[in-house]
Amino acid sequence: MMRNSRKHKMGTEENTIPRKQTFGSMLQSDPNHDQDEYNTNFCMSNISEAGPANYDNRPSGLSSDYNMMISPSPSDQDHYSLSSPYSMPSMDLTSPLSKSPWSTSNIESFPYTGLMGSLVREEGHVYSLAASGDLLYTGSDSKNIRVWKNQKEFAGFKSNSGLVKAIIIKGERIFTGHQDGKVRVWKVSSNDPNVYKRIGTLPTLKAYIKSSMNPNNYVEVRRNRNAVWIRHFDAISSLSMSEDQNLLYSASWDKTIKVWRAFDFKCLESINAHEDAVNSVVVGFDGLVFSGSADGTVKTWRRELQGNRTKHFFSRTLLKQECAVTSLVVDPSSNFLYCGSSDGLVNFWERAKFLSHGGVLRGHKIAVLCVATAGNLVFSGSADTNICVWRREGSDHTCLSVLKGHSGPVKCMAVEEDHGPTSNGDRQFIVYSGSLDRSVKIWRVSSWPPAMQPQLQDQSQWGTN
Repeated sequence: MMRNSRKHKMGTEENTIPRKQTFGSMLQSDPNHDQDEYNTNFCMSNISEAGPANYDNRPSGLSSDYNMMISPSPSDQDHYSLSSPYSMPSMDLTSPLSKSPWSTSNIESFPYTGLMGSLVREEGHVYSLAASGDLLYTGSDSKNIRVWKNQKEFAGFKSNSGLVKAIIIKGERIFTGHQDGKVRVWKVSSNDPNVYKRIGTLPTLKAYIKSSMNPNNYVEVRRNRNAVWIRHFDAISSLSMSEDQNLLYSASWDKTIKVWRAFDFKCLESINAHEDAVNSVVVGFDGLVFSGSADGTVKTWRRELQGNRTKHFFSRTLLKQECAVTSLVVDPSSNFLYCGSSDGLVNFWERAKFLSHGGVLRGHKIAVLCVATAGNLVFSGSADTNICVWRREGSDHTCLSVLKGHSGPVKCMAVEEDHGPTSNGDRQFIVYSGSLDRSVKIWRVSSWPPAMQPQLQDQSQWGTN
């Protein structure tokens, strides 16, 4: 088992003074313009603003070998972005679709659990997925978000910087979290469903400038480095939205969770959540928010109303272990919380038993990188390139199958119910899995044990503790 270091290597950093801009000229710039929008500092005594994230001094997270597997080095990012037809920065907020670097293959209809087809990427790793109805959104290290409809490319849009680490869809808005520490908000054009427009960047430039003028708004982020508290200074790893869609939560490798008001993109709160990188945040039940970190803990936070304000308080620690927590998910019935870890295990907790520990799903030998749920099914994707499919009955979990098809670690998943006809009336789901092998696999999964298929591994050795 890989042990994850929690120590931070603190190197000596030189403070640099950027070119000074006039306050008036900055106010006239586009509040949502990405290009170097937060790299301008204001000349204040004893205050130095953190520039782009220094990846050599980021929170330790997973071990160095694991970081290489999950996130490419800056040089790798540059290599992949050069091949992207979207990669050049643009001030235009619309992004017309250009020739796709993807190709589809073997899209067929199967009446059972199995692989339906693949979307093969030629330019980089797939880091994030989100599905909404018949649309699939894919994010990668090329800075592009591709939109797929019925397994065929439908549209695409791009960010000016920052590979796409997280995607969530709420109503007509798409929120994307990026390596550069920013959240971007997109909306489909009312005139053309193939055109997406960026309608916001969190934090907005106006809010950042206003906050920067007050020395009390700076917090220490590294030794001899200060940053405005409303901005993430390292990669965003996860996004989640409250049930009423009023609050957006962003988790970051800078160890914090930030709470945003969704309708005007105002940062309401910054939670110093963990001692190491926060890898996942998910809104739960009963006013609780859950966070998982490379420090090996899963924490719960209680949301309370204080007059017109919302405040979050630490509630309890559900898990404390040596290995990193990589992913969290709450099931659709809001009765179970699942946690994937770098030791290959999936822990779960039960709401009906006051979040007591329910057990461990043992289906992988190495790290679980993503967990998803749908109906009474649980899906765990791993660095072992496989996806375990679990069926929950009460508190018991049975491994139905192991989906094999990727040649690289499974980094992200999205699940949608398949409403097509079935042979025995059971529920079926379409599972999209994104991998560091540069592909997205499309699976059809039944909620009942399938007949053995060539791509399914014997699961008799797997079980629940």
